[in-house]
Amino acid sequence: MYNQLLTVARAIAGSSVADEVVQESWISVLRALPKFEGRSTLKTWITRIVANEAKRRLKKESRLVSLESFTDDDSSFLERFDSKGHWIRPPANWDLATPEEILEKDQLKTCLDATIKILPEQQKAAFVLRDMQNFSLEQICNILEVSDSNVRVLLHRARNKLHQTIEKFQETGQC
Repeated sequence: MYNQLLTVARAIAGSSVADEVVQESWISVLRALPKFEGRSTLKTWITRIVANEAKRRLKKESRLVSLESFTDDDSSFLERFDSKGHWIRPPANWDLATPEEILEKDQLKTCLDATIKILPEQQKAAFVLRDMQNFSLEQICNILEVSDSNVRVLLHRARNKLHQTIEKFQETGQC
């Protein structure tokens, strides 16, 4: 269970403070255990405490201005689709046979890691929890306290950014 809690903390607050977040959360769990009402499973309740602690810690330590604040709306992905949601310009053909071969390139992995790092907080958390840690949509909704449709939008936007990074890398060889 510790590894799952650590994953939640990393997805929300980042790797550098995730271990501390989980440790602080265990203290909170011990203090609040007599108040546990059983309206959810103990695991869900503890995960919620970790998620809240991670959000609190992120807010406390956040000293950087979000890139999202510079762009009122991320319209770059809207330019790729028409009003019916179909591609205006299809994705570029990748020169390697499979996505696995593409990811084997260390340079691309570095680009993708950098892109994930600058994703807005909610997008990054949703992407890491779903696509890297295989959490269910329901679990992500509970952790991030957002609706199912909101999680899907967050995932779409994060995946679109990563797709753009891959396309740019394929075209230019750079991030």
